[in-house]
Parts: sequence; C-alpha cells; structure tokens
Amino acid sequence: MKKFLLGTVALVALGATAPAMAADLAARPYTKAPAYVPAQIYNWTGFYLGGHIGGAFGGNNNVLAAGFNGNNSDGVFMGGVQIGYDAQFAQNWVFGIEANYSFLDTNSWFANRGLGSVTGRLGYTWGPALLYVKGGYGWADSRYTNGFSGSGGRNGYTVGGGLEYMFAPNWSAKIEYQYYDFGTVNYVTPNLVVGGFRNDEHTVKAGINYRFNWGAPVVAKY
Repeated sequence: MKKFLLGTVALVALGATAPAMAADLAARPYTKAPAYVPAQIYNWTGFYLGGHIGGAFGGNNNVLAAGFNGNNSDGVFMGGVQIGYDAQFAQNWVFGIEANYSFLDTNSWFANRGLGSVTGRLGYTWGPALLYVKGGYGWADSRYTNGFSGSGGRNGYTVGGGLEYMFAPNWSAKIEYQYYDFGTVNYVTPNLVVGGFRNDEHTVKAGINYRFNWGAPVVAKY
C-alpha cells in the first residue's frame, strides 16, 4: 500500500512540473526554404537582322586564286548584312530561312564584287547555342569586261554551316563558313583566244544579329 501511494505522488509531481519544463525549452527556429529558380529556356523563333565581316578566298581551280588583279590566295576583305526568320520546333531543333549579301573589297576587273544568297538552314540548339547547316541559291555581282561572259551577275549555289550563340536578351553572335559555286566563266580575248575558268569562292565570317524580342530568354513556367 505504501509503494502504491508513493508511486501516485511521484506521478502527480511529474505532471505538475512538465508544463514548466516545456516553457523553459527554446522555441524551434523557423528556417525559410530556399527560393526555387527555374531554368531558362531560350526561344529562337522570330525575325532577326544583322551584319557580318570576314574574308573571301578563290577556290583552288579558280583563276582568281592565282594572284591576278588583286584577288589572290590570301583572300579579300568582305562585309555585309543578313536578314532572316527562325522557327524552333521539337524542343531542340530550329529551321530558318536567310537572305545575305556581302561586299568584296577588290578592284579587279574580272573578280566578283559581291556575293548574295537565299538559303534555308537547319540547326540543333542546346540552351543559348545553335549549331546549324545551310544551303540554297547563290548570286555573284560579276561585272566582267573585256569579253568575259556573265557580266552583271552569275547564278549558282551555296552551302555552309556555323555556330550561333545568344549572349544577351535579343542579341546573338555567330561564326560561319560558306562556299559559293557559280560554274565556269567563258571569255574571248581581242586576239580571239577562247577560254574559261571556274568561279567559286570560300568565305569565313563573324556576325551579330538582333532578334526583335523573340530571341530573349524566357523563364519556364510550372
């Protein structure tokens, strides 16, 4: 009986002191969860306008590469503009069309003065980078004189590829290689000598594009 009474007293005493002990314990500090930062999604769809500079080099079978009248194997300076439209599809693929014209710095009386093209291009994008190939119609401002055929311009084809990178909202930069082939140019000299030569050009250029707001990175929504 005494043991029972002692146990009962102990339980009552413990119940009385428990609230006071709980009050003495420090409150659990509140920790705010870190903010969720969603990944950026780069949208390549839309129109763009830009410019470029680089160099043009005559092909190995092109008489212009032999060093005549200033357009030699060292190449000539080129600069120009481009305008186009891209459409992004299937998440990582981009299809587009682009018109391009480049002025060539040459004084030769039988060299190309300018190169133009209208091409389609297909690219694969990951984040801000776009790797692409292109191809289509090519045109040369070939103001030949002294009996050369094709004076005023020549039609042909062009192929190439490059890498473009979106470095800021609405802005992208690119490096690009493009090959132009305008076939064979025939000529007749004053001495009635008939001949011909290949008219093709290799070009390497760096450019920058403004993307009219469609190219700005956007935040993924959940």
